[in-house]
Amino acid sequence: MGPLLIIFTLSVVAALPDGIFIRRDPGPRYQHVQDGLGRLHLVDLWAPATDFNARYNPDTQNVYHLFTRRNPSVSQPIVPGNEQLLKASNFDPSHRTAVLIHGWFDSATGNFNAVLLAAFLAAEDMNVIVVDWNAGASTINYGRAIENTVLSGAGVARFISWINNVTGADVANYHVAGYSLGGQQAGIVGRNLDGKVGYVTGLDPAGPGWVGYEHTFKASDAIYTEVMHTNVGASGYLEPLADVDFYPNGGDNMPGCVFNSCNHDRCYHYFAESIRDGGFTGVKCESYEHALVGDCHLPETLNMGGIEPKTGKSGVFYLETNAGAPFSKG
Repeated sequence: MGPLLIIFTLSVVAALPDGIFIRRDPGPRYQHVQDGLGRLHLVDLWAPATDFNARYNPDTQNVYHLFTRRNPSVSQPIVPGNEQLLKASNFDPSHRTAVLIHGWFDSATGNFNAVLLAAFLAAEDMNVIVVDWNAGASTINYGRAIENTVLSGAGVARFISWINNVTGADVANYHVAGYSLGGQQAGIVGRNLDGKVGYVTGLDPAGPGWVGYEHTFKASDAIYTEVMHTNVGASGYLEPLADVDFYPNGGDNMPGCVFNSCNHDRCYHYFAESIRDGGFTGVKCESYEHALVGDCHLPETLNMGGIEPKTGKSGVFYLETNAGAPFSKG
C-alpha cells in the first residue's frame, strides 16, 4: 500500500491547476543557476505555493562574524541579544561598518568573503561583519533559497538595528555588500532599514527567479545604491537596478574567463581591487542596451566600486577590464 499511496499522491499534485504554483519569473520555467561554489543547477522556477517543510529562522540560525584590524584573521562572534558579548568585542561604533552577504550554497569561509574581507581591512580601519546564512542558503530547492534570501535580509536588518541600539552606531555609516543571491539580499537589508543605510552594493545580483519579483533590489534601498553586472542573462540580473549600474565589458564575457562561473565571480574581484586601489573608470551610457554593446560616449565618467559612496550620482556606465589582476585599465 505504501508505494501505491505515494504514486497516487504525486499524481494528484501533478494534476492540480496552474494556480498552485508561484511563477516568480516571466522567463523559462527551468533555468541553470550557479551556486556559491561555481556549480550549475537546473532549477524549476515555478515553485509550489504550499510549503510543507519547517521554516528557516534567520534570527536563530544566522551566524555573525566580526573582523577588525585587531582581529583580522580570527573572528569574534556577535550573537543577537547578547549585549555583553557585543560590548566585549572589537566593534567600534565610530568606525565604518561593512556587512558581507554570500550567495547560494556558500558560507562564511567562501571565496567571496575571503577576497572582500582582506580588501576592506587593507583599505581602512573598520568593522567587517561576515553574515553566514548558510542555514537558509544551502537548500537544493532554489525557490526555497529565494524565500530564505528575503527572510535573511529582514533578519540581518534586525541584527543591525540591535547593534546600533546597543552601541550608538549610525546606520548611515554602514556599507552592505552581497553577491548573487546575497546581492539581492543586500537590497532587502537596506529596505528593511528604511533606505537609511549609507551604501549598498549588489555584486552581480541573482537574475533567475527575481525578474518582476516584489523583493528585487531597488535603487531606493539605501542612500546610495550600486550594482555591478558581470554575467547578465545567465546567473546575473540583466537590467539596471540601482542608482548607478556598471556593465564592465558589456556585462558578460569577462576577459580571461571561459565559463559563466568565472564571469559571475569576477564582480567581487573587481570590487575588491576597487576598494584597495581605485581605478575602473566608467563612461556613462544612454541606456543599458548601449552598455551591453559598449556603445557609450556621454561625457560623464564615474569610478566603479570603491569604499566611498557616490551619493547623488545616477545612471548606467560601461568600462573595459584586463584579463588578469590588476583588472582595472584606469
